[in-house]
Amino acid sequence: MYAPAPYNRLMPPVIESDVSLQPYNTFGVAARAAHFVRIRSAAELAELLADARWRSAPRLVLGGGSNVLITRDFDGLVMLMAIPGIDVLGEDGEVARVRVGAGEDWHRTVERLLAQGLPGLENLALIPGSAGAAPIQNIGAYGVELAERFESAEVWDTATGEHATLAAEACRFGYRDSVFKHEPGRYIVLAITLALPRAWRPVAGYAELAAELRTRGIEQSQPRDVFDAVVAIRRRKLPDPAVIGNAGSFFKNPIVPRAQRDALRDRYPSLVSYDIGGGRCKLAAGWLIETAGLKGAARGAAAVYEKQALVLVNRGGATGAEILALSQEVQQRVQRQFGVALEPEPAFI
Repeated sequence: MYAPAPYNRLMPPVIESDVSLQPYNTFGVAARAAHFVRIRSAAELAELLADARWRSAPRLVLGGGSNVLITRDFDGLVMLMAIPGIDVLGEDGEVARVRVGAGEDWHRTVERLLAQGLPGLENLALIPGSAGAAPIQNIGAYGVELAERFESAEVWDTATGEHATLAAEACRFGYRDSVFKHEPGRYIVLAITLALPRAWRPVAGYAELAAELRTRGIEQSQPRDVFDAVVAIRRRKLPDPAVIGNAGSFFKNPIVPRAQRDALRDRYPSLVSYDIGGGRCKLAAGWLIETAGLKGAARGAAAVYEKQALVLVNRGGATGAEILALSQEVQQRVQRQFGVALEPEPAFI
């Protein structure tokens, strides 16, 4: 069990009423919360949930709001996890352990650790959201998943009403998957502990990343080289949520049996896929959507991004329901043409 450090606070958490959620979701969808509170410490969360009014109320936990699609107003309590802190706990020669508060911005955390001589997360640069949300999705990019750099999560277990520490194994990480998705609402992430390799080696085998490094004339990659290359690729391909509302990749890359992939490749020789072992293959969801003729498709202010079909965007004023309807149209078109089911990445509220 994790025992939080003593925390002395003069005032209880401030609960606001009728609060706009538009600033707190990267889609920029207009919606309102009946009640809203910022949680800045484990002690604040414990005090809040000890209050009978909120213990049984409908609750929504938000981090950076980068992996949710809010489809309507929320008639309950929205808790914005804003717990700060990045602390190097020490190293044992193989890994450096770093504790990161749930409210820390993920990309700034990656950049700050790199500046401190603690690489290992550079492939995950520029992924939007907070550190506390990272294990929920088991974020990953360019050949690295969070699970590979993850040691444990400090959580509030709503089932027991206690603090707990979940080791990586208990988090049951999979491709964009974790125990947090399979038991939604049970665990509230307070902080995560990362284990960063001290014997750093570049992970640069991902084709797009390797090509970017070659273009830059880099043969022996250093951590900052990989970081800069990943940032450049993501900025070219993906819209900035501050400019165009989006949640990054909207669909997971589907995993299918190799026989199904081979049959599709017979029909579509340019099919983009990757063998992942065990007789299974991962298909590029963006390729499926683009080949289905939906890249750039717009339904009012909701659209499929014209530079990357894997991304759905809010061009200004789209409702969550309209974005949801577009996502369902994409799923139906891909299923009809390829016989492949696309699974959304964001949680629908």
